[in-house]
Order: sequence, then C-alpha cells, then structure tokens
Amino acid sequence: MPDIKKLLELSKTIATNAGQRLLNDFSCEQKKYVHSDELPKEVKALADTILEKDIIKSLNNTGFPILSEEAGYIPGKAESKYWFIVDPLDGTFNFVKGLGPCAVSIAFWEGQNPIFGVIYDIYSQDLYWGGGEFGAYCNENTISVSYTSNKENASICTGFPVRFNIDDDNEMKNFWSLISPYAKVRMLGSAAISLINVAKGSADVYTEQNIMIWDVAAGIAIIEGSGGSIHYENGSHEYSLNVYASNKPLFKYH
Repeated sequence: MPDIKKLLELSKTIATNAGQRLLNDFSCEQKKYVHSDELPKEVKALADTILEKDIIKSLNNTGFPILSEEAGYIPGKAESKYWFIVDPLDGTFNFVKGLGPCAVSIAFWEGQNPIFGVIYDIYSQDLYWGGGEFGAYCNENTISVSYTSNKENASICTGFPVRFNIDDDNEMKNFWSLISPYAKVRMLGSAAISLINVAKGSADVYTEQNIMIWDVAAGIAIIEGSGGSIHYENGSHEYSLNVYASNKPLFKYH
C-alpha cells in the first residue's frame, strides 16, 4: 500500500508550483497556440508541454504509472494498479485568450477508482484537494456540495468536449433534453473548475459526455470528498468518460 498522505502532499506541492509558474513566468510567446490537426476544435499551447514536463519529472520519482494529456500513458517502474492522471493545463483556450478559468489538475487513482485529486485554480490561486477518505478542501477550509433538491432551482455546468458532434441531431436532442430542466446552465471552458464549483456548492450539477479522464479525474475525487455523488462510465473514445456529478438530492435524476 503506497503512502497516500505523502503522495497527496507531493501532488499539492507540484500543482501549486506549476500553477504559480504558469501565472507568473509565462510570456506572450509561450501563450501562442495551434489548433490540432486531428481535432480542429482543440488547441495546443507551448504552456501545456512545458508544464507537463515539469509535472511528470516530479511524479516520475514515485515510480507509479502516469497518464497525461500530452504525453499519454507512461509506465511506472513496476506494474501497479495505482496511477497518476495529469492535466497540466485544463482550460488551455481560456488561458491563452484570457477568457476564463483554467487549472492544473493531478489525480491519483487505484484502477478505476479515485483516491485523491488536486486542482490548482490559476487565477484565484486557490488549491482544491480531497477524496473520499479525506474530505474536500479549498486551501485548508472545508468545502461541501449544495442542498438544492429540484432541477427547477438548480444550476448545471456542462460543455461541448472537442469530440462532441454538434451535427448529430440525436446527440444535440439528448443534450438539450438534459440541460433544459435546470434553472441555469453554465459553460466555463474547464471541466476541472466546473467540478470544483459543484464540490463547493456554487453549482449543483456537472455533466459531460466523452470528456477525457484527465479533465475530470481530480474533480471526481474531490466531489467524493465534498459529499457529492458521481456516476461515470467509459465513453466511446479511449480514455473518455461520460460523467454526471451532483449533490445527493439531485443525483436521483441522473
């Protein structure tokens, strides 16, 4: 059994250092981006690559496998059911455009089950962390999900992942039927920050289809620690998930 508390503290330090570097040290040149040839809606920035190298270098010393958005799956020193899941910069488009929230995200899972997650909010400079065995925190303050009990008064955070086919009539029909019962709908451009908003009770529900696991792995763990409920299952793409996360009263609607 790994020393979970030690790994959590290490992850908190790594995420904080990466986030502060992103906020303080990155020039306009490093904010330049290109659109992916494979997925035209996805952007890639130099910042993603630079941060990922720093994070992976620090995590490699633990010996556990790492899955990261840019580098893919990196085997550990030995086979293990434990693994880190990293998104060096969730909300890249928001970051390069100055458009909205973005975050550094590090999670530690046992197989398909989250143990802990760490999310550093770049612009607020708050560190969110937690898991089912830890609770959930913003810095050192406890956070918890809301108590909203009906959709008519609830808010939902969602988005269109880059693999979402908006030209598919069935997909769009399902999407609108999903969000229309809620009082407010928000698309923040960062799945990690969307999940944090649910974890701290600012929003009531988060859901996305075919969202990549590195976008949500840390947030799923923190939701578990904050008293929320989550359903997630494999999506139709490798490393993608269909996710519904909410407070407990609203979970019956998923």
